[in-house]
Amino acid sequence: MFTVTFVLHERADVERTEALRHWRETHGPIVAAVPGVQRYVQQHAVDAPGATPPFLGVASLGFADRGAFEQAAASPEFAAAIADVPNFADETTMPTAFVEEVVVVG
Repeated sequence: MFTVTFVLHERADVERTEALRHWRETHGPIVAAVPGVQRYVQQHAVDAPGATPPFLGVASLGFADRGAFEQAAASPEFAAAIADVPNFADETTMPTAFVEEVVVVG
Protein backbone atom coordinates (compact mmCIF):
# COMPACT_ATOMS: atom_id res chain seq x y z
CA MET A 1 0.00 0.00 0.00
CA PHE A 2 1.20 3.51 -0.83
CA THR A 3 0.53 5.90 2.06
CA VAL A 4 0.59 9.68 2.29
CA THR A 5 0.45 11.28 5.73
CA PHE A 6 -0.51 14.84 6.64
CA VAL A 7 0.13 16.59 9.97
CA LEU A 8 -2.62 19.14 10.59
CA HIS A 9 -2.24 22.17 12.82
CA GLU A 10 -4.92 24.26 14.47
CA ARG A 11 -6.23 27.54 13.21
CA ALA A 12 -6.02 30.12 15.98
CA ASP A 13 -9.56 31.33 15.29
CA VAL A 14 -11.28 27.91 15.39
CA GLU A 15 -12.08 26.11 18.66
CA ARG A 16 -10.27 22.76 18.84
CA THR A 17 -13.48 20.80 19.51
CA GLU A 18 -15.14 22.44 16.50
CA ALA A 19 -12.09 21.78 14.31
CA LEU A 20 -12.06 18.10 15.28
CA ARG A 21 -15.82 17.83 14.71
CA HIS A 22 -15.53 19.40 11.24
CA TRP A 23 -12.60 17.16 10.40
CA ARG A 24 -14.51 14.03 11.42
CA GLU A 25 -18.03 14.83 10.22
CA THR A 26 -17.50 17.09 7.19
CA HIS A 27 -13.98 16.60 5.89
CA GLY A 28 -13.98 12.83 6.43
CA PRO A 29 -16.76 12.14 3.92
CA ILE A 30 -15.12 14.49 1.40
CA VAL A 31 -11.87 12.52 1.59
CA ALA A 32 -13.74 9.20 1.53
CA ALA A 33 -15.07 10.21 -1.92
CA VAL A 34 -11.56 10.59 -3.41
CA PRO A 35 -11.17 7.89 -6.07
CA GLY A 36 -8.70 5.14 -5.25
CA VAL A 37 -8.58 5.70 -1.48
CA GLN A 38 -8.34 2.25 0.10
CA ARG A 39 -7.69 3.42 3.65
CA TYR A 40 -8.25 6.72 5.43
CA VAL A 41 -7.36 7.22 9.09
CA GLN A 42 -7.69 10.37 11.17
CA GLN A 43 -5.73 10.49 14.41
CA HIS A 44 -7.10 13.36 16.50
CA ALA A 45 -4.71 14.85 19.08
CA VAL A 46 -6.99 15.05 22.12
CA ASP A 47 -4.41 15.44 24.90
CA ALA A 48 -0.67 15.57 25.54
CA PRO A 49 1.57 14.98 28.56
CA GLY A 50 1.24 18.13 30.66
CA ALA A 51 0.26 20.43 27.82
CA THR A 52 -2.02 21.15 24.90
CA PRO A 53 -1.20 18.89 21.92
CA PRO A 54 1.27 20.59 19.56
CA PHE A 55 -0.87 19.78 16.52
CA LEU A 56 -4.49 19.04 15.67
CA GLY A 57 -3.83 15.53 14.42
CA VAL A 58 -2.51 13.28 11.68
CA ALA A 59 -4.30 11.91 8.63
CA SER A 60 -3.11 9.00 6.50
CA LEU A 61 -4.50 7.98 3.14
CA GLY A 62 -3.68 4.61 1.60
CA PHE A 63 -3.69 3.80 -2.11
CA ALA A 64 -2.85 0.68 -4.10
CA ASP A 65 0.37 2.27 -5.39
CA ARG A 66 1.95 5.61 -6.22
CA GLY A 67 0.20 5.74 -9.58
CA ALA A 68 -3.19 5.41 -7.88
CA PHE A 69 -2.23 8.27 -5.54
CA GLU A 70 -1.10 10.46 -8.44
CA GLN A 71 -4.35 9.78 -10.28
CA ALA A 72 -6.35 10.59 -7.13
CA ALA A 73 -4.33 13.76 -6.51
CA ALA A 74 -5.35 15.01 -9.96
CA SER A 75 -9.05 14.44 -9.31
CA PRO A 76 -11.67 17.09 -8.50
CA GLU A 77 -12.52 15.12 -5.34
CA PHE A 78 -8.95 15.49 -4.05
CA ALA A 79 -9.03 19.19 -4.92
CA ALA A 80 -12.27 19.50 -2.92
CA ALA A 81 -10.61 17.82 0.07
CA ILE A 82 -7.64 20.19 -0.06
CA ALA A 83 -9.99 23.17 -0.47
CA ASP A 84 -11.84 22.16 2.70
CA VAL A 85 -8.74 22.11 4.93
CA PRO A 86 -8.82 25.87 5.69
CA ASN A 87 -12.31 25.39 7.14
CA PHE A 88 -10.83 23.60 10.16
CA ALA A 89 -7.00 23.63 10.04
CA ASP A 90 -4.08 25.87 9.12
CA GLU A 91 -3.37 25.02 5.49
CA THR A 92 -0.10 26.99 5.55
CA THR A 93 1.44 24.54 8.04
CA MET A 94 0.66 21.03 6.86
CA PRO A 95 3.77 18.83 6.62
CA THR A 96 3.15 15.96 4.22
CA ALA A 97 5.17 12.83 3.48
CA PHE A 98 4.95 9.52 1.70
CA VAL A 99 5.47 6.96 4.45
CA GLU A 100 6.28 3.30 4.85
CA GLU A 101 4.52 1.57 7.71
CA VAL A 102 6.81 -0.55 9.85
CA VAL A 103 4.87 -2.68 12.32
CA VAL A 104 6.93 -3.55 15.39
CA VAL A 105 4.11 -4.98 17.52
CA GLY A 106 0.68 -6.08 16.31
